[in-house]
Parts: sequence; structure tokens; C-alpha cells
Amino acid sequence: MSSGAKIKIEKLNAKEGEEVVFDNVLLTVSGEKIEIGAPYVNGAKVGAKVLKQGRGKKQIVFRYHSKVRYRKKKGHRQDFTEVEIVSVK
Repeated sequence: MSSGAKIKIEKLNAKEGEEVVFDNVLLTVSGEKIEIGAPYVNGAKVGAKVLKQGRGKKQIVFRYHSKVRYRKKKGHRQDFTEVEIVSVK
């Protein structure tokens, strides 16, 4: 990720316009240098700004068992938070 990128992630308990810091970074890449954490990279932080909270498109879940007349149809909408990456350290 680089600064300015907009991504959708699992729902966070944060209001729109609020700043969020992710300090559990698994991997950093700087040109040819790649640093892999064990389990996290020491000192790496990503700052992000919450743009909006929302819900994804409906996914249909259909369960079916042959020969026993078993059919169930239900839908699911996943909550998400859209964030913009502000800084990568």
C-alpha cells in the first residue's frame, strides 16, 4: 500500500473522518528491501483516515440436499469500513 490508496476492510469501531493507526504490520517493502515480521515488523505503522462505513453487496447462500426436498436460501451483507492510507512508516 502507498499513501493515498483507498481500501475496504473489516468494520472498525471508528467514526467517519477519524484517524486510525495500524501497528500490527506483517510485511514491508521498500524498493528491493523486503522485511517480513515474526510475527510483526518492529516499528512499522500505517496511518489511515476513515472515509465511510457501509455494507457490501448481497451474497446469496443457497443450501440444497438432493432427494430429500431440503432447500434453504438466505442472503448476507458484510459490513465494511473504507479507509484512505495517509502515512506508511
